Amino acid sequence: MKKKFLCFLLTSVFITATATAQTLAHGRSDSYTWPKDEKVLQKLDKWQDLKFGMIIHYGLYSQLGILESWSISAEDEDWILRDSTVVYDTYKRNYWNTINEFKPANLSPASWAESGKKAGMNYVVFTTKHHDGFSLFDTKQSDFSITKGAFRDDPHNNIVKEVFTAFRDQGYMIGAYFSKPDWHSQYYWWDRYSTPTRNSNYNITKNPWRWNKFKEFTYNQIEELMNGDYGNIDILWLDGGWVHPAREGDAERLGENYRGSQDLDMPKIAAMARRYQPGILVVDRAVPGEFENYQTPERGIPDTQLAHPWESCITLGGDWGYVPTDKYKSPAEVIHILVEIVAKGGNLLLGIGPKGDGTLPDEVTNRLERIGDWTLKNGEAIYNTRITPVYNDGMTWFTQSKDGKTVYAITCLEEGKALPKTIVWKGNEPLKGSKMRFVQTGKAVNWKKTEQGIEISVPKGLPNDQPALAFAFEVK
Repeated sequence: MKKKFLCFLLTSVFITATATAQTLAHGRSDSYTWPKDEKVLQKLDKWQDLKFGMIIHYGLYSQLGILESWSISAEDEDWILRDSTVVYDTYKRNYWNTINEFKPANLSPASWAESGKKAGMNYVVFTTKHHDGFSLFDTKQSDFSITKGAFRDDPHNNIVKEVFTAFRDQGYMIGAYFSKPDWHSQYYWWDRYSTPTRNSNYNITKNPWRWNKFKEFTYNQIEELMNGDYGNIDILWLDGGWVHPAREGDAERLGENYRGSQDLDMPKIAAMARRYQPGILVVDRAVPGEFENYQTPERGIPDTQLAHPWESCITLGGDWGYVPTDKYKSPAEVIHILVEIVAKGGNLLLGIGPKGDGTLPDEVTNRLERIGDWTLKNGEAIYNTRITPVYNDGMTWFTQSKDGKTVYAITCLEEGKALPKTIVWKGNEPLKGSKMRFVQTGKAVNWKKTEQGIEISVPKGLPNDQPALAFAFEVK
């Protein structure tokens, strides 16, 4: 049964992942509340300087090579694939039993961090626990963890600690991804009932004791991560935005389908986290208010520039976790995404999925290295920058230094095309008679003002595979 379960998923799970990826996406909250805590504001400013991070999905789904967690939800969606020859309860039981097989013998978080550094990444968000409830840390609240399964006797079995230490040693800001829903917990998915949706499967209003136990369970697990045993944590990144306090009109709108508020008491959780980790950024995704310190649109980029903190979380491949048949974005495509996001005021959090054995696919490491070839030479126009009033003209995007004295123009080039001899843009003009600098070499370039705009002569002798060209000039 297990062989059949695995074979089907390896060959078919990716068929619709890319085409329907937006189905999974969190939208962007319609409002933003600035933090009042000075330490949080300082951390937020530092985070905005970093621009480029890595989110790592890793767990039982990596062992199986399938879409992360979602196949054990009974929701009838095209992107949630599972073996239709196996009844749902058997499928779910087989998934849980993967804890007895998941043994990443070649686990190497230091190499993940090294690959990210080569790409120009500066912070990491790691899945301490996804929706399936499998903890990659040594939790005392559940036996469904990496330290209780097939990997329990390995000296490096506490994967979260290994990852945070490896990335911290290489200078990353550290983020702990934590799923608010937990489909393995009897306090969330009670086996008295079926599990037809991602939500808690019992009436919370009628079972307040059970929901309070889930709140206690969640608080205790987050405290385990925050209390110092895992070192300094900069970001608490909470996924599962459908778990939130009741909103006005919920009961009237849902009628008999209303099952009570999925309120976890975020004020209490955030206060505890900041008691252990002063200034930590709390990111309660898609739940607007004081505990969404930055917004996280998923698999897409906002249409316009935003003046408050945000990041787009976007996959390098078609999926968040490792899928053997995945197809990955080209380095140029990722660079173009990064440039647009930064010009619009955000950060890019790029999704990476290690294989079940603990290594990164070669396609991933190769792409990260090639992305780094560009960021190493052009990072001045990306890192530590802020938005400009005029931020885009066609394929050219603009950023500026934090002091506002230098503007950067970054022109994205079409893959497979010869380099242009000139580049023209409108909207940001250098000071009359001033010099313009080609960022990757530091050398001056010729420019002039024409009726079409600012015209730059592209330096000669450049390789043809340039994903983007960046120029720096003074505006005051």
